[in-house]
Amino acid sequence: MLLPIHIAAGGLAIVLGSAALIASKGQTLHRRAGLLFVYAMLTMAISGTILAMRQSLTNGNVMGGIMSCYFVVTALTAVRQKSVWTGRLNLAALIVVTGLTLFNFAAGFQALSMPGREINGVPFFMMFFMGTVLGLAALGDLRLMRTGTLRGGARLARHLWRMCFALFIAAGSFFSIRSRVAKVLPEPFTTPWMRALPVLLVFVAMFYWLWRVRTRRASRGALAPYINVQALDLLVERRQRDA
Repeated sequence: MLLPIHIAAGGLAIVLGSAALIASKGQTLHRRAGLLFVYAMLTMAISGTILAMRQSLTNGNVMGGIMSCYFVVTALTAVRQKSVWTGRLNLAALIVVTGLTLFNFAAGFQALSMPGREINGVPFFMMFFMGTVLGLAALGDLRLMRTGTLRGGARLARHLWRMCFALFIAAGSFFSIRSRVAKVLPEPFTTPWMRALPVLLVFVAMFYWLWRVRTRRASRGALAPYINVQALDLLVERRQRDA
């Protein structure tokens, strides 16, 4: 029964993640779609991890499921008020992402010595790519542990890129398999280029929003119709006082 749950949660995650990505940041639609996206991603990741572990503990989907959980949990805690619970989650996330980083680099070097320079169909450069992304995420976690909290653009950047990368994992898992896409989309949309387009659009949207957050205009409030940085900070601080 886990397989249909896994597939349904993955499809729902793609829809909800896309809605959150398009919606004005900080508005009701964005918050609700984003929270539901987290739940759908966790359901997809946990069910997928269990399914993969039934086949083999070394199955690459086991790492993919753990990685998905890591990204959505740390993206969510980025916009939650600081508490003992979020601190413990961030510490556990740092331990997990450090292990994932080492695993991916080790697997990448192992793949270099294998025939075809791949392991179970995964090329070595993809393992190094994922290891680099996870290493950068670990550095971000260390920064958060050192400073204690992030504000304004830094907080939004952490939230945005981690949510987008989780969406990339969901979209990549679905659109990479032609037979799966053919069940829900017409034939013209099952070509390699059309299947790669949604994954590419996730990255385009991610870099666009990161650019908007990082520009100097953001600090002057010019992004208010799109990303209400000041309102987000006030909301988090009010929740901290209430707690």
